[in-house]
Amino acid sequence: MNVHLIGLAGGSGAGKSWLTTRLARRLGADCARLSLDDFYRDRSHLTPARRARINFDHPRAIDWPLFQVVLQRLAAGQPTEAPCYDFSTHCRRPASRLIQPRPFILVEGLWVWHRPRIRELFALRVFVECPSKLRLARRFKRDTAERGRTEEEVLGRFAGQVEPMQQRFVEPLKRTAHQVLCSPVRASAVAQLERQIRHLIVT
Repeated sequence: MNVHLIGLAGGSGAGKSWLTTRLARRLGADCARLSLDDFYRDRSHLTPARRARINFDHPRAIDWPLFQVVLQRLAAGQPTEAPCYDFSTHCRRPASRLIQPRPFILVEGLWVWHRPRIRELFALRVFVECPSKLRLARRFKRDTAERGRTEEEVLGRFAGQVEPMQQRFVEPLKRTAHQVLCSPVRASAVAQLERQIRHLIVT
């Protein structure tokens, strides 16, 4: 089986997961999903107070060697175990997830192709661009409802870490993207992207 890795990058709250979900529905059994979020380094050896002070919007928070190995194995058509991360505790969960190779692997995350050796693994790199105010509104809703954050924590982290790291590490990815989509992404753009992805099989 020929496996094509599709990278979807962009800022926190840009709509990467929304776009990935819509694409996965359209691609059906031809695709699998992988999130860079699950490759945050395990912090179970630290106290909860120290975990809360970590800058999770800096690329160094990611276990890049493990991420590269998983991508390489999937690209080679091998079933691969991937970690699962718990944002409420900032720790990896005990159980991993087995990902079966598919013609298309949708890989989403802030800095999916941050490293050059990883960048070259992707057949298609899509950057989702979104205004800061909209990203903050989406992150506020998500983090208070799903990740146990308080309003003050969300606002403080966004101003102190998210936006500075956005400008330093996320925005530069646009220069190496094959395609840039503006959020909210229209249904017609999702359909066009699906056609572009499926075309990879015959090129």
